[in-house]
Amino acid sequence: MRLARLLLLALLASLLLPACASDPWVELDGHRYKVEIADTDEARARGLMFRDSMDADRGMLFIHDQEAPLAYWMKNTRIALDILYFDDARRLVSQQRDVPPCSGGNRCPSYPSSAPARYVLELNAGEAQRIGLEDGAELVFSPAIAAP
Repeated sequence: MRLARLLLLALLASLLLPACASDPWVELDGHRYKVEIADTDEARARGLMFRDSMDADRGMLFIHDQEAPLAYWMKNTRIALDILYFDDARRLVSQQRDVPPCSGGNRCPSYPSSAPARYVLELNAGEAQRIGLEDGAELVFSPAIAAP
């Protein structure tokens, strides 16, 4: 009887753990955000284009192959964003806050990092200010995010 219960618990755990792990999230200064992952050239280029809104607890995490100077732009982006740049150690090295939407196509300005970065987190504009985000903050990944 005891063995049957243990087997049943093991079976339930094996069914539930993948479901929990399948929802990627990040934590930043004690705040958790569910994120979409952009880790291919195509996904990074598309980003958050053509979206009219994003829930307050959501964001997009861009994962680059290596740490380098980065610059993002808001081409075809309809919502204002905070663009947060993190290095290999997942420490915040640069912030571009309250970046406005841009419908100017290739005429949209770029917003560079002030130091080399590997990860970029885009959140709704004003979120960095709301949580009092400071350079050096650590970005924590959920187990569902396969970081290089």
